[in-house]
Amino acid sequence: SLALFGAFALAGQAQPAFKVLVVDMQKLYDGHWQTEEQNAKLSHDQQTATEQLKQLNAEGTALVDQYKELDEQSKSPTLTPEARTKAQADAQKKYAEIQSKQNDVNTFQSNASRALQQRVQTFKALMLEQISNVAAKIAKDKGATLLIDKYGPTAIGVSNIIYFDPAYDITDEVMKELNKDRPPAPAIAAPAKTDAAAPAATTPAPGAAPANMPPTITVPGAKK
Repeated sequence: SLALFGAFALAGQAQPAFKVLVVDMQKLYDGHWQTEEQNAKLSHDQQTATEQLKQLNAEGTALVDQYKELDEQSKSPTLTPEARTKAQADAQKKYAEIQSKQNDVNTFQSNASRALQQRVQTFKALMLEQISNVAAKIAKDKGATLLIDKYGPTAIGVSNIIYFDPAYDITDEVMKELNKDRPPAPAIAAPAKTDAAAPAATTPAPGAAPANMPPTITVPGAKK
């Protein structure tokens, strides 16, 4: 009927014009000043953990050296039976200390790595939520009906978007809004002159976990 047709016509006119905008969420996360700040903190904490791990390893190596010395003493042909028994007991005790130190190394590395990973995941989840809210607001203000992340790949490994007009990319505008409250960078003192340049610190890759913990460092074992 004419009445029904008119109702559909009015409903169609009430629909807003379809407008799609795109944004690069990975670029926004990487370039956010809080991400850069967090990466610096994680890099520092990872370096501290690495130094502690090296100390544990050094302690373990010292125990192994002591064990080897006691083991050699227990094999000396000049020892009396009583002295040999005591040396063997001392060696066994030192070996138990080595095993305990090995457990300390493994536990410390596992806990440190897990803690750093958890911090990264928690921070990233919070930041992506904040970035999404800002991007959505800007998209709505521009009259968008759909905002698409152009970064993420599909299940077959290609981009979600094959083509888009750069005029519909609001990444730079969102980045500007996110970083408008960036605090001023602290003044950097001139480095002291040294005979040899110190190696530069490694900053974790943006958007990911900090640089990997060093490979599993084990206390050298010793055979009884």
